[in-house]
Amino acid sequence: MHRPPKVTLLVETSNAYARELLHGVRAWLREHGPWSIWLAEAGRGAAPPSWLRDWKGDGIIARIETPAIARAVAAAKLPTVDVSAARQLPDVPWLETDDRAIARAAADHLRERGFQSFGYYGDARFNWSRWRGEAFAAQVAEHGQALLCSVFVEPTLRRGSSPPDGEADEVAVVGVDNDELLCDLADPPLSSVIPDVRRTGYEAAALLARLMRGDKIRGEGRLFAPLGVATRQSTDVVAVEDKNISAAVRYIREHACEGISVADVLKVAPLSRRVLETRFQKLLGRSPHAQILGVKLERVKRLLGETDLSLSAIADRTGFAHVEYLSVAFKRNVGVTASEYRAGKRS
Repeated sequence: MHRPPKVTLLVETSNAYARELLHGVRAWLREHGPWSIWLAEAGRGAAPPSWLRDWKGDGIIARIETPAIARAVAAAKLPTVDVSAARQLPDVPWLETDDRAIARAAADHLRERGFQSFGYYGDARFNWSRWRGEAFAAQVAEHGQALLCSVFVEPTLRRGSSPPDGEADEVAVVGVDNDELLCDLADPPLSSVIPDVRRTGYEAAALLARLMRGDKIRGEGRLFAPLGVATRQSTDVVAVEDKNISAAVRYIREHACEGISVADVLKVAPLSRRVLETRFQKLLGRSPHAQILGVKLERVKRLLGETDLSLSAIADRTGFAHVEYLSVAFKRNVGVTASEYRAGKRS
């Protein structure tokens, strides 16, 4: 019998993002393994393990975040897949979450709640943070409204600093990575974009298997769009001063997937349909019907990406009376068919 490949995972175990990568690798191994795994408990940016210098292995999956890790990986001269945005070794193939898509998900999530002013707070030490800030500002500008987007990146703005006038601002906050423990420890609990990290780890394992078989892949990269946004109390608001429109938006958010119509919305916002349509367009840039459809389609995308439910079952769970209407609406608004979207999430 052939011995299983010896693979080291130079991935920290100290945060939820990295652990999700490891879950993805494990999922691939359950389907295609086994490998003999070498994994040392470590924090982000930790020094490479001393044993790596003399290690006789077959492949490496690494978060190549520092020059020290890059030197150690390069010296090993083994097939390697990078799962970091740092790009320390340009010739090594890499897989990463899509920062532009993450920024778009966050901007859409806040815009759907009626916010008109936006800000981004990040860490200038990391590529992913700078890229998300740039993409977030671009997403706000692309919307076509006169929106303010301020971008603060460490060390430009120090933690704990206050607005210039010393007054506290009322804000909604959405983070990234959806670390459930940290999100729930925040007060109020923090909404978060859900990156598709398990799939990133899964595909990293699949790519390393190809490299260990002898495939020549140099410096190629793949990006993976997020799964959606987990809504918690930090964004459970509607930033619209019009009380009727605020009530309508909240009602749509909570009941869209129950098959409601604009007529149902008018029961909680005592306005004529024409006035409701006009105020929605003015305050949110879309119609009530578009608001309902948008909430439903976001749920459809989550179910397509996270479950094996049939399209008929998804239509039933998201308030579409007919699966044919779901198919048409999805293609028109997302740009691909539901089956193509699901395949793209798993390819």
